Amino acid sequence: MSKHEGVEVERAPGPNELRDPLVRAELRRASVWFGLAIAAGLVVLLIQPLLIIFGGLVFAAMLDGGVRLLGRVLPIGRGLRLMIVVLLALAFILGTFYLTGVQIAAQAEQLRSTLEIQGNRLIAWANGMGLMPGRSDLSGIVQQAMGSVGRLTSAVGTVFGAFTSLFMIMVIGLFVAMEPRIYDRGLQWMVPVGNRAEFAVTINRMATTMRRLLAGRLAGMLFEGVLTWLLLWIAGVPMALLLGIITGLLAFIPNIGAFISGVLMVAVGFSAGVDTGLWAIVIYFVVQTFDGYVLLPIVARRTVDLPPALTLSSQILASTLFGILGLALADPMVAMIKVALERESERAAKAGIRMNEEDEAQTQA
Repeated sequence: MSKHEGVEVERAPGPNELRDPLVRAELRRASVWFGLAIAAGLVVLLIQPLLIIFGGLVFAAMLDGGVRLLGRVLPIGRGLRLMIVVLLALAFILGTFYLTGVQIAAQAEQLRSTLEIQGNRLIAWANGMGLMPGRSDLSGIVQQAMGSVGRLTSAVGTVFGAFTSLFMIMVIGLFVAMEPRIYDRGLQWMVPVGNRAEFAVTINRMATTMRRLLAGRLAGMLFEGVLTWLLLWIAGVPMALLLGIITGLLAFIPNIGAFISGVLMVAVGFSAGVDTGLWAIVIYFVVQTFDGYVLLPIVARRTVDLPPALTLSSQILASTLFGILGLALADPMVAMIKVALERESERAAKAGIRMNEEDEAQTQA
């Protein structure tokens, strides 16, 4: 080996040096996977705060939709319109509980005792038929179920946690609704300059989709709650007002909410007699049929059309992983993922069309 070759060998980077292109490529690849692992771990560790933040964004979209709707009839500043929306919402909630608070409180206690009695009757019937081993009652089964469930990753396992999460969601949503463009610019600043235009379009579509989804949900909640209350009241079902409120609130969670409200409705109906129970079953199917075949298609055409199987699957997965808060936010999360995937598909299609046009231009040249 010549002296010149020996000098080149001495100056050549070793396999463990960062100057080696192979080492640099492997380090970049390892850093990407390592970063993804850290990001996944942080998401698992911080899932509850992330859900609260996402819930705040959902609440902000709800307030923003009301502000935009009010802006069509009142040409005033955004701050004043937001204040009017918040005051109207508070007035509605406080007025409802003021006018019907005593009745709702009495009916809530009556509903609890009625459900316990009906549950014990069902369990006694199952014991008599030999469907359940041993003697048991509703309270014992509930205690066993709660003991077997263990800890969930949700902070809404207690009443204090539920109110704390709800308060934080409302505070975050109110701050975001006051100055949404500040947070929009902040998100765009975190994205590389070359991708900011596409990112802005995606964010705007997500916001529009969120507002439409929530508008449809609120319309369905109001319709189901009022219609259920009126029909149950006409049929003489006890606790019609409370059942109507519960049905309206649970309508925010499609499929699962309708099933829970139906179970409550039928249980209360049969507590007043067989005829009343049959009427409760009829009312439940009438409301859900009209909602599923008339109201939902109309709302879906104007808002977000999510397939029922996808909605139910996402609710089951989100409730298993994240608890009650995940169940309530499953639909907005799926809607945002759908918008992101559609936007990415559009970008890929545009890139393909551009490449085809360039190939045709080169061929013609």
